[in-house]
Amino acid sequence: MSTSTKKRTRKSFPTGKVFVRALYNNTIVTLTDPDGNVLAWSSPGANGFKGARQSTPYAGQISAEVVAEKAQAFGMESVEVVLKGMGPGRDQTIRGLMNGGLEITSIADRTRVPHGGCRPSRQRRT
Repeated sequence: MSTSTKKRTRKSFPTGKVFVRALYNNTIVTLTDPDGNVLAWSSPGANGFKGARQSTPYAGQISAEVVAEKAQAFGMESVEVVLKGMGPGRDQTIRGLMNGGLEITSIADRTRVPHGGCRPSRQRRT
C-alpha cells in the first residue's frame, strides 16, 4: 500500500457572506462562500470571553475581527453582511469586520418579527 501525501489547497473566494446572529447573551459570526457553505466562524466564547462579558459589544467586535482574518486567508476582499437578532453586539460587529480589512458591499437585516402570533412574555422588571 502506498501512502500518497496530497497537499490540500485552499480555494480562493473574492466575495462571500457573513452572518451575524446577535443574541442577548452572545454574538455568533459565521463566514460562508457565495453559495452558503460555511468556511469559518467565531463567537465571544471561542475568543476567551466568559459569562456576562460575552454579551458586550466589544466581544462581538473581537469575534468579527477574527472572522475577517480568516476570510483574508481565503482571499476574500468584500462581503455581504446578514444580521439576525437584537443583541448588543450588532452594530459593533460590522465595525469589527471593517477594522479587519473587509469591504462591506451590503447589509441585510433578517431579524424575525412577529405579526400578531403568540402572546409576548411578560415585561421584565429590573
